[in-house]
Amino acid sequence: MDFVIVKDGPLTTELDAVIEKYDNENPGLFQIIALETNGGLGPALAIGIQKAKYELVARMDSDDISAPTRCEEELAVFEQLPELDVVGTFEAEFINDPEDAVAIHKVPEQSDSIYKFMKRRCALLHPTVMYKKTAVISSGNYHSVPLYEDYDLFARMVLEHKAKCYNIQKPLYYIRISEDFYKRRGGFKYAKTVLDFKSGMLKKGYMSFVDFIVSGIGQAVVCVLPNGLREFVYMKFLRK
Repeated sequence: MDFVIVKDGPLTTELDAVIEKYDNENPGLFQIIALETNGGLGPALAIGIQKAKYELVARMDSDDISAPTRCEEELAVFEQLPELDVVGTFEAEFINDPEDAVAIHKVPEQSDSIYKFMKRRCALLHPTVMYKKTAVISSGNYHSVPLYEDYDLFARMVLEHKAKCYNIQKPLYYIRISEDFYKRRGGFKYAKTVLDFKSGMLKKGYMSFVDFIVSGIGQAVVCVLPNGLREFVYMKFLRK
């Protein structure tokens, strides 16, 4: 087992102390990669992938929670279907208590439905995935694409390189959201980021013009809605 921790620039004294504590208690278990400056999520993840010692890599975000059986269940799927490149799960979104989810983010199960879904929305939930290091690197690894590092990578893997994927149809990951979760997904700046990214997908042939209208224009419109309406759209149509 190998834990790779990428410190994307200087951390707080408190965070450094936590990392040092666990590193001292578990000699040789952690690879700690300290970057001198903050380069963003994409470059940090790219370095982490390159440094990983093993073929199967599980990732998660620092402030979320994996179910105790998450990795065990994902490994079991790889053992049953070794041709797969990525295995993910649903996400349960919570504010205070992981046992009190406010929404479940669901995604398609099989590779063919994941492929179709990917043309409009990301069909793999980034913090939940376990993937093959070679599949990620052969697809170009992570790029610097603010807010869309995951979708950018998975679109290349699935739509261009035909990666085989599977999503376990239950939440094995608990993502912490704040009270301003929907507010942060709004505004004209966010809408422009959406349109720029999905215009790029259209130019690459990853989506059709109809897909762009539904996905790109549709999401941009949601971005500029009042926060209450935007939350309604998310909860009614994008979550369960």
